[in-house]
Amino acid sequence: MGRLTYSAIASLDGYVADDQGTFDWSAPDEEVHRFVNELERPVGTYLYGRRMYEVMRAWERQDTVAGGTAQLQDFARLWQAADKVVYSRTLQGPSSARTRIERDFDPEHVRRMKAAAPHDMTVGGPELAAQAIRAGLVDDCHLFLSPIVVGGGKPALPRGTRVDLELLAERRFGSGVVHLHYRIRS
Repeated sequence: MGRLTYSAIASLDGYVADDQGTFDWSAPDEEVHRFVNELERPVGTYLYGRRMYEVMRAWERQDTVAGGTAQLQDFARLWQAADKVVYSRTLQGPSSARTRIERDFDPEHVRRMKAAAPHDMTVGGPELAAQAIRAGLVDDCHLFLSPIVVGGGKPALPRGTRVDLELLAERRFGSGVVHLHYRIRS
């Protein structure tokens, strides 16, 4: 059985993008990217909403990583090797390999996918993650808090929902980014 993890890079005040939709401040440096790649290595399936998929599908293109660091190239290989399930009512079809489109997020279907998965799964994007967290599907949460306060925007975690967490690990990076690994308590 695979585990379902939610990972997000957020501002210190808890946003993945500011109120203008900007998230350039969240780009990981080499040290953080190397750590993220190790977290992503066991992932066999990514679950995305449309907007997150549109951001992440750049990893399918060679020009995204051509001449990039070893960490960027490693992440591209990991991303390309994994399956992607995109929940969208508007996308006509996938624009990356190993990708399928689902029209609706069905928690029971995801529960069955987890039970049958030989590898771990991740849910990407705060809106889809909020649905998965509310449905009791997410096992772990990895938050990377960036040393910036943006004052508002798209929250990394669901609002209006109580989620009890158990801190499993933390790590501080030279850039001031702090990683917090939580298990979601049932």
